[in-house]
Amino acid sequence: MKCTEQESLKTVKIFYFPVSMKVILNYIRQYFYETNKRILIIVSVFTAILIFLNYHFTIDHTISKDYSFGPGYISRYGISLIAFVFPYLLYVLNKKEKYADKKFWWLLFIAPALFALKMALDIPLYFSNNPQWNNYWNHIFYWPVLVFIISCLLFIIWKIVDKDQPFYGIKTKNIDWRPYLLMLIIMLPLVAAASTQPDFLAVYPKLKAIAGVENEEGMHWLYKLLFELSYGSDFIIIELFFRGFLILAFIKWAGKDAILPMAVFYCTIHFGKPLGECISSYFGGMVLGIIVYHTRSILGGLMVHLGIACLMEIGGYFGNSF
Repeated sequence: MKCTEQESLKTVKIFYFPVSMKVILNYIRQYFYETNKRILIIVSVFTAILIFLNYHFTIDHTISKDYSFGPGYISRYGISLIAFVFPYLLYVLNKKEKYADKKFWWLLFIAPALFALKMALDIPLYFSNNPQWNNYWNHIFYWPVLVFIISCLLFIIWKIVDKDQPFYGIKTKNIDWRPYLLMLIIMLPLVAAASTQPDFLAVYPKLKAIAGVENEEGMHWLYKLLFELSYGSDFIIIELFFRGFLILAFIKWAGKDAILPMAVFYCTIHFGKPLGECISSYFGGMVLGIIVYHTRSILGGLMVHLGIACLMEIGGYFGNSF
């Protein structure tokens, strides 16, 4: 059953009140109190199985290393589809009448296809005779272009099915930034602790992922800053897609039940990251989803996500210098 017009107006009005940390904690408490506990447990176990299979059989590493665009796209779409659809199937079996709309089923299958395109698309361009610098400039080009492509595709979907609401959480009115800043402060010691671990330092800073470029002649701080800005743009599309699209486009059918499928899907895009980061992404995705469900804005979550990414990059630079 879809939300009534009166209920929709009520949810929109929620956004106009500043969000304190106490309110956010109440949102989280309310979600875990009201959610279907059996489905929550089943989906959490299912997520744990996906994580185990990936890290035991190095599935993501194999896809990234050995698969070309076609097989890579199909593989990533399959993983994303399983992760996203499974929780919804449980909800459909529980309350079939809520999901009778054909638009829901269309979006359910198109959403993983969109993000699989982002993950699998790789169009190498020629920028330099030096392979390291060529790799560097391809990365600088890659992230902003994907932001543009995926944003355009989401905008088309929004115009077709959701133009009666702001574009998937891009809304700035009356945001209280203080609770989001507090979240970053809470994360600071956790990131500092992670920065001492070998698996973390093997991945961060992200500039290390570009073979040899960190030590190339002429690699001064301006090039590093440009890389970080390009890398940071990737988080814009992640928040727009996961917290904006997967929550606010599906909320008309699923209500708060849109949060859990998004969290599982979000966890799978961290399969190439350190295990601790992957596990925490499941719970972090739920928390950010709960906040967006109530505020109808992705900007606070974007601030947190960008802030954590920045802390991890800084932690990686410092950790690798000792």
